Amino acid sequence: MKSVVSISSSVRAVCQYSPNYFMTCSRGLIRHSDSSGRILKSDVSFKARMAQPCVKSSLGCFHNTREMGAVAQQLSNLPFAEEKDYELRVHPEKHLLPKTAGQPSIDTQLGTSASPTKLGHVKVETLSVKSLFEVEVLPELLTRLKEAPSNEKTEGLATLLGVCVEFGVDYQSSIVSRLKEEWRTHLSKTDIGVIHLCHLGEVAYNLEGKRSEIVEQVLDSVSISIDALTQNETARVYSFLALLEDPHHCQDLMSRLHRHTEKLIHRLQAINISDIFHSLVALQQRQAIALIVKLSRRASRVFRSFQDEELIKVLGALMHFGQHDEDFITAMEKHLPVKIVDADPELTSVVMEFCLQMRCRSEPIFEAVAESFICNSEKYTTPQIARQIIAMGRLSYLPQCSSQMFKKLESVLSSRFSQFQPRALIEVLHSCIHLERFPLNFVSKVFSPYFLQRLQAQGEPLDKHALGQLTQLNLSISLECRYYRGPRLPYHLHVKKFSSMDHSFESPVESYLYNQVKGPLNKLLEGKTYYSTRVFTQPGYTIDVEICLDEDGFVLPLSQWDHTHRRIALCLDAQDRFCSNTHHLLGKEATKRRHLCRMGYEVVQIPYFEFEKLRTQEERVQYLHKKIFPTIFRFYR
Repeated sequence: MKSVVSISSSVRAVCQYSPNYFMTCSRGLIRHSDSSGRILKSDVSFKARMAQPCVKSSLGCFHNTREMGAVAQQLSNLPFAEEKDYELRVHPEKHLLPKTAGQPSIDTQLGTSASPTKLGHVKVETLSVKSLFEVEVLPELLTRLKEAPSNEKTEGLATLLGVCVEFGVDYQSSIVSRLKEEWRTHLSKTDIGVIHLCHLGEVAYNLEGKRSEIVEQVLDSVSISIDALTQNETARVYSFLALLEDPHHCQDLMSRLHRHTEKLIHRLQAINISDIFHSLVALQQRQAIALIVKLSRRASRVFRSFQDEELIKVLGALMHFGQHDEDFITAMEKHLPVKIVDADPELTSVVMEFCLQMRCRSEPIFEAVAESFICNSEKYTTPQIARQIIAMGRLSYLPQCSSQMFKKLESVLSSRFSQFQPRALIEVLHSCIHLERFPLNFVSKVFSPYFLQRLQAQGEPLDKHALGQLTQLNLSISLECRYYRGPRLPYHLHVKKFSSMDHSFESPVESYLYNQVKGPLNKLLEGKTYYSTRVFTQPGYTIDVEICLDEDGFVLPLSQWDHTHRRIALCLDAQDRFCSNTHHLLGKEATKRRHLCRMGYEVVQIPYFEFEKLRTQEERVQYLHKKIFPTIFRFYR
C-alpha cells in the first residue's frame, strides 16, 4: 500500500528541492514541453504507477507513511471547486537548494536526460485534487482494501477519511458519501477491534462532528464490548470520549467504563494511567473520586515507569481533582530526587506546583529541586523559575544549599529581569520574604514608578492580590530591613487589610478550634471582658485573640486598654495553617508571626495538635496558663 500512497519514488526525490515540486510531481503529471509549449513526453504516468504491484501491502504502513502526511499537507492548500491547471516554471539560474555531495541531480532522479536548460522549460499540469482523488485514487484504494484483513481495512478506511479531513473535503461530497457507505457495510459485517473503532470514531468526529452516524455506531459498538476491554483498549476509549467533549449524552457508558477500569486497576501500566487521567480531566469527571483515588494508588506502584510527559499529566490531573494519597507522596520522595537532575524542566516546575497545592513540604524533593536549580537554571523559562521559588517560599522551606540557590536566583533576576512578567516577578520577591531573604536590589526596581506603570499597563486594573503582596513586601522592608533607603510603595497603593477571600496572606481563625479554646480561656481570665477576638492591626493583620497587660503584668479589661503596657497576640493555629505532612507553619503564617513580633506583640501559638490532645477542662486551662503566663505558677482564686 505504500506504493499507492507515495505514488512514485522517482518523483518523491524532487521534493528534496522544493515543496512545490512535491505538490505537483506527486500527481505524476509532469510533462516536458518545447519552447513553443508543445508537449514532448510524459516521464511519469500516474495510471501506470497505480497499476504496478504494491511494494508493501501493510495498511499500517499506509497509515503511518510520512509521505502521505506530506502530500495531504501540501495538497490541502489547493482549491477543490476550481477545475483548472497550475503551472510551475523552474528557472535554471535560480537553484532552490544546493546539491549536496553524493546526491543525484534532478534529471537523474526524474529518470530523464534533460539538461538544466531543458529543465528550465518544464511545464507542470495538475488536475484538481478533488477530481483526481475521486476519479483516480479513491476507486483504486477501495479496490485494494476489499481483500485486506478486517482491522487493516478498518485502519485503511479511517485513514482515507482522515485524508478527506486534511484536504477539507465537504462531508456531504460524493467522496465522503462513498467512504461512509463502505463503512456502514464494513461495520455491519465485521467484528472490529476497539482501538480501530476509536480511531475511526475520531476521524468521523473531525469530519462531521458529534452528530455523525459513524460516531454513534462506534459508541454503540464500544458499549457492547466494554466489559471485555483490555487496559490499552480502556485507555483508548477514554481518549475517544474525551474528544467528544460531551460526556452527558453517554453518561451510562461513562459509568460502566469507570467500573470496568476499577476492576483493571492492578493491570494498568504507567502510560495507561497517564492517558486515563488526562481524559478524566477533559471529561470533568469530578464525581469519579473512587476511580481517581485508585488510579493514584496504582500510580504510586508504577511510579518509576512514568516518562516525564506522562508524569506531568498525572500530576496535573491530581491537582485538578485535588486528590492524592500518602503512598503517592512516598513514591515521589523515593524516585523523584534522582530523576529531577535530568528531568524535563516543565516536570520539575509541575512537581513544585503540585507540592504547593497539596501543601506537601517534602525535604528530599525540595533539596533535589534546589540543587537542580543551581546547576540548570539556564534551562528554565522564567515562569518555571517562578513556580519553583514560589513553592519553596509559601511552604516555608529553606534548603541546605540556600546561599548558592539565592546567589543563582539573584544572577537570574539580574540577567533576565525584563523577561519576567510583572506579576510573576512580584510573586517571586514576595515568596523570598517568607524565607527571610530580602531582595533589596530588586525591591527598589519593583517600587519604581516605571515598574508600577508597567504593571498597570497589562490591560487589567491592579487587583487586591498584587497590591497586597506589594504592601506586605513594603511592610517587611520597613520592619526587618530598617537600613533600606530606597524607594517605597506609594501610600495610596497600600491595602488596608490583609484578610481576603482566598486567604493569601493569613488564614482566618477556625471556629471549631476557637470554640474549644473559648471555654478554658474564659475560666482562666474570669470572663470575656479581658480579651478581644479578631482584632485588626494598623498594618492590616488580623489577631485571633488579643490580651493586654499593664506595667505589673496584670490583665486589663477592655475598658482600660488605653493603659496597655504589653500586648499578647494569641494565634489559634488550626490544621489549615500548617503544611499537610508536617507541623511547619506555612510561609504566610510564619511571616505574619515575625511581623507581629516586630510590631511589639508577644506572640503565643496554640497549635491544634497540642491542644486537641488535652481531654479535660482542667488540663486545657493549665495548658493556656503555661502558654500565656509562663512566669506565674498558680491560679488566682
